[in-house]
Amino acid sequence: MASSREYPERPVIGVGGVIIDRERVVLIRRGSEPLLGEWSIPGGTLEIGETLEEGVARELLEETGIEVRVLELIEVFDRIYRENGPAGARDKKKPRFHYVIADYLCECIGGQPHAGSDVTDLAFAREDELAKFQLTETATRILKKAFAMHRTRNRK
Repeated sequence: MASSREYPERPVIGVGGVIIDRERVVLIRRGSEPLLGEWSIPGGTLEIGETLEEGVARELLEETGIEVRVLELIEVFDRIYRENGPAGARDKKKPRFHYVIADYLCECIGGQPHAGSDVTDLAFAREDELAKFQLTETATRILKKAFAMHRTRNRK
């Protein structure tokens, strides 16, 4: 029996991909909890038998219609939502959601961008436009790291 994402027995492995194309990043608006209705980095959960990179490529294709090459790891982090919203590890409320997420820098290799899967909207944003999307602090940090990594890769 598969365990639920909500009130899980153990943390769920999540993967995300930051696609930077023509100095713009792809953002999606979530169509389901957690972060329902909020702008975020595209991604989802790893499936059994998938590598992290395979999961990233599959999730990005499902959510954005974009085929990607996974380049390098940006960051791994916890996202824990307790019964009444996000909380620190010291909070003893039962975790409603608990993800360990690995976000990767990706490059577009094909496809037609569109909102798919559990996504309600898709947007392209330059680094100086991120604030208007009211992203979480973590997503903003990861996107800024990704832009820096992208600039470094392009100088080589």
